[in-house]
Amino acid sequence: MLRSILARFLIVLLFAALAVGCNATPTVEMPSPAETSAPIVPTETPLPPTPTTPPVELALRVNGEGVPLAEFQASLAQIQQAQPDLSAEEQRRKVIDQLVEDTLLALAARQGGFQVDEAALLAREGELAAQAGGEAALTDWQTRNGYTPESFRSALRRGMEAAWQRDQILAAVPETAEQVHVRQILVLTEDAADLVKRQLSQAGANFATLAFGYDLSTGGDLGWFPRGYLIQPAVEEAAFALQPGEVSDIIKSDYGYHIIQVIAREERALTQDARQALQRTALDNWLEQNRAQSQVEELLP
Repeated sequence: MLRSILARFLIVLLFAALAVGCNATPTVEMPSPAETSAPIVPTETPLPPTPTTPPVELALRVNGEGVPLAEFQASLAQIQQAQPDLSAEEQRRKVIDQLVEDTLLALAARQGGFQVDEAALLAREGELAAQAGGEAALTDWQTRNGYTPESFRSALRRGMEAAWQRDQILAAVPETAEQVHVRQILVLTEDAADLVKRQLSQAGANFATLAFGYDLSTGGDLGWFPRGYLIQPAVEEAAFALQPGEVSDIIKSDYGYHIIQVIAREERALTQDARQALQRTALDNWLEQNRAQSQVEELLP
């Protein structure tokens, strides 16, 4: 009887222990603070804004090449001092034309391979400073003429490039050319010219002798000249249409009525004056042709 009671008591304790085990709350391992915290992203110190260079205000644009307004204003101030007799519009137009021509020449120089590097620019500034009497004197001149340091260097660079291209054009003019030696008789009326013509063709007068009657100092001798030299194109055209000894018809010009005789014709060296005249013509023709083909924007008000 006692054994039976103890056995039942043990069974009750066993079931109680099992019940407690089944109802126990399981243990959950919690993550460490390092595992639960959000990843730390390093913050960068913001950089100060990059300073921007203000755009350069332009006066002109020639084939895409800008000419600074400060450079135009400085050039205008100089021409106002040098040529005060010109009207304001004439002064303005003269400056614009010069800047356009210089820019066309400068652009052609770069296309031809010429470059003004920093060393060349500094050397030129040094030469100008020496001529002005020192750097302070040059700076004072720039200020008085309305240049900023930037616009002065821009103008200086353009001037060096334009000068190089100008020299190339002038140097291309040959030192020799076909030329004619001409004598003329110049009168003021058509009736007087008709009389001279009759004396030469009908009476058989000697041209040189007759010419001295109209020009006691030189006998109408125009000397040697090439094409493109005379300021009377009609006379020059007639001269190159003649052979030595031939006499022209009457030629009318702004100076009167001409009758000319070609004394000789040959290839010969140009005089300094003749070559300079041909060089001026070559430069004028180059500028006229290139300006006709260029795009020029005037941005002035």
